Amino acid sequence: MKIRNREEMQKNELNMTSMIDVVFLLLVFFVMTFKIVELEGDFSVRMPLAGSDSATVDPTDLPLKLRLRADENGRLTSMALNDIDLGTDFDQLRGNVVSLIGSGTPVEGDEGPEIEIDTDYNLRYEYVIQSITAVSGYKDGNEVVKLIEKIKFAKPRR
Repeated sequence: MKIRNREEMQKNELNMTSMIDVVFLLLVFFVMTFKIVELEGDFSVRMPLAGSDSATVDPTDLPLKLRLRADENGRLTSMALNDIDLGTDFDQLRGNVVSLIGSGTPVEGDEGPEIEIDTDYNLRYEYVIQSITAVSGYKDGNEVVKLIEKIKFAKPRR
């Protein structure tokens, strides 16, 4: 049996302080040099079919433009859908949307029509909501007829 003395029983301990300092320095370095990049836009491009005539472009392929104008108090003064003046009648707006895109169901794989709403800066939200309601669909008896589901907004004009 071997007898060990006290000095051999004491183990050499590693000093972890310097290792932790290096790890924290690396962590700070990577956190400070990390750059957050904005997501790029959607670059989905609709190309015409091969052999199709460029003069026969369907107007529903392009996004419809709805312009809402307001007075200084925020009340709606006029609407224009693709440069067609509609006054302030939301039923007439719905009728023009139906005549432009039809009320049929979209074909499988077709994303459907799209509309861009351009408003004055001080327009009240109630008019924006009424215009969205007019272009998104209507109720025919017990059946809901969907018109436009893709709605985007232009930057408000001052």
